[in-house]
Amino acid sequence: MWAKLLDLLRGVLIGAAEVVPGVSGGTIALLVGVYNTLIGSASLVVRAVVGTFSPSRHERWREVARLPWLRLVLILVGMGSAIVLAARVLEPLIESYPEHTRGLFAGLIMASLVVPLRMAGGLKGRKDFLVLAGAAALTFVLTGLPAVAVQDPSLWIVLLAAALAICALVLPGVSGSFLLLSIGLYEPTIQAVNDRNVGYLGVFALGAVFGLGSFVVVLQWLLAHRTRITLLVMTGLMAGSLRALWPWQTDERHLLAIGSNGAEVGMWAVIGLVAVSVMVWLERRYHRSHAG
Repeated sequence: MWAKLLDLLRGVLIGAAEVVPGVSGGTIALLVGVYNTLIGSASLVVRAVVGTFSPSRHERWREVARLPWLRLVLILVGMGSAIVLAARVLEPLIESYPEHTRGLFAGLIMASLVVPLRMAGGLKGRKDFLVLAGAAALTFVLTGLPAVAVQDPSLWIVLLAAALAICALVLPGVSGSFLLLSIGLYEPTIQAVNDRNVGYLGVFALGAVFGLGSFVVVLQWLLAHRTRITLLVMTGLMAGSLRALWPWQTDERHLLAIGSNGAEVGMWAVIGLVAVSVMVWLERRYHRSHAG
């Protein structure tokens, strides 16, 4: 029973992260210990669908049938519920307390850096550092690009944007909401969720399925065959994304000096850091107890 509730909570955390610009759902999935499960399951489903007419199709669909579907459904239900709720709750909080919320989210991401870095076995030389630093620099530059405003996007734009943004769900360090914000579709998408705009959301879902199907197989291969360098790149992407969460910045994303509320914002950053550190500790303790 507790395991099922924990999976539901994991989905809630991932879904809530997807609504927050600058916070990656993939990062949270990695943090709460379901990243490999989600990637592996999505990869199996994609390969089964693509190979529907191949000679090995029956074996592929048998593998899909053996997936932990109850766990996956609970995670997906938690994600969907959190996205709808967070669209209502988080958006006004971000608008009313931008520095405080960004400080909290920055603390979450800073503590999360240890997860993929530990999975990669840490930094073992100059090459590792250069890979991590290069990925961080790329994300730092991209998250500094000014946002674009789009009032009435065409459905083709929505389709392509969803395909791009969904990659953030499976790639730690890249925020789908931030990508939508950068191309001007964050507010229209949040509005569509709040208004239950079936047409818009249907096209967005179609684009998300297309993007996930195109990207997840590649990422699964990288994690299986280039595990260490892939995890280092993920760590760098997460580190570089912290630029988007610097509490004091203009609407054009120019960074500012620490404001007069620096102590309060710093406290929220520490709260986020401590919260994630406790979650990481509990997750490790949970797995050790069940392994034993």
